[in-house]
Amino acid sequence: MTDVDGAAQRRSAVRVVPPARPRKLAKVPFVELADGRLQGVVSSGSDIERVYVSSVTSGTHAYHCSTNNNRPCGGLRGTPCKHLHALADEAVLQYGVDRVVRYLRVEADDEVQTGAQLMSRLDARHEPTSAAVVFSRFLRHLAYLELPGGTTPTPELHWFPATGAGR
Repeated sequence: MTDVDGAAQRRSAVRVVPPARPRKLAKVPFVELADGRLQGVVSSGSDIERVYVSSVTSGTHAYHCSTNNNRPCGGLRGTPCKHLHALADEAVLQYGVDRVVRYLRVEADDEVQTGAQLMSRLDARHEPTSAAVVFSRFLRHLAYLELPGGTTPTPELHWFPATGAGR
């Protein structure tokens, strides 16, 4: 460990890793690799008031998609729905294909470059999961966007990565 690494470990601010590529937030406003899953919130294509919480479990590749109040997605008919494909596409943009492939433990070669190609490599089955935790995290992130700008510390964000840390 270098001297700089040791200093970074003692600070509560860390450098933000930029997205692999820019992405639009309208279709998939929230995507994360957390809790052993690729998971996120996907906007409905037919109803502006509706969102879906979609996830793919690492290792088993079990997938699920439901509304934020746990109503199953109508597109789950034995294969992943369009919301899961959109989630995978945005995860590849956000984290890069290599990181997503490693996290999900997918057998993939260099030909996998998109979320659709990644989804085609999954030996997956449907397994219901609760949407509550993911949707709650999404709402918490939205609440932070409503905080007024300022230079005073926000206690609940003391752990949050700060841009420009270490400069």
